[in-house]
Amino acid sequence: MSKFQFVVFDWDGTLMDSIGRIVSSMQRTAEHIGLAVPSEQATKDIIGLSLEPAIERLFGVLDSQKKQIFLERYKDEYVTLNTVASPMFDDAVNSLEALRSSNVQLGVATGKARRGLDRVWQETNMAQFFPYSRCANESKGKPNPDMLIELMHEAGYSPDNTVMVGDSIHDMKMASAAGVFPIGVTMGAHRADQLKAAGAEYIASSLTELSNFILKERL
Repeated sequence: MSKFQFVVFDWDGTLMDSIGRIVSSMQRTAEHIGLAVPSEQATKDIIGLSLEPAIERLFGVLDSQKKQIFLERYKDEYVTLNTVASPMFDDAVNSLEALRSSNVQLGVATGKARRGLDRVWQETNMAQFFPYSRCANESKGKPNPDMLIELMHEAGYSPDNTVMVGDSIHDMKMASAAGVFPIGVTMGAHRADQLKAAGAEYIASSLTELSNFILKERL
């Protein structure tokens, strides 16, 4: 059986071009509440993690009141205040349709909370592609492998026929820990060399290249 039966995608920086919006929202939030503003690269390095561990990695341990203020302000920044666009990548729909029409099962494992994923799915009409999904508030966060393990169990696949696609080192580490085939994409948080160092076994520079690779491997 092909090892490319079940393809699980990260969301931000993998299917949605949202890295700029995340970085600027994090920086603006830090400035607003009086924390040192992190660099663009430092902020990219936490993308893929759940929000609270990401905040701790960037700013250290905040007291409970300040952390709550940060969380609320960040959500306001990202959802309503930030004007940086976060569209789907141009080839996302065609690539997903090509996979689905070839009987590849699709899923999502994301550092977003369920409310955030549902919101962008409603805005983009992308839920149609993903019968299986797991969010940061429903499982242990990346790079812990539980998200992938739970998705495989729910969908009825094993590590031997599951693929994880993501733009961050946290996605690659999660995939390796779960024993699935890790594929990195270079449109988001981390460079090809960083993804390879974190365990990526294939690197794609676009979703079109990714879907072509998967479909070729299934022949």
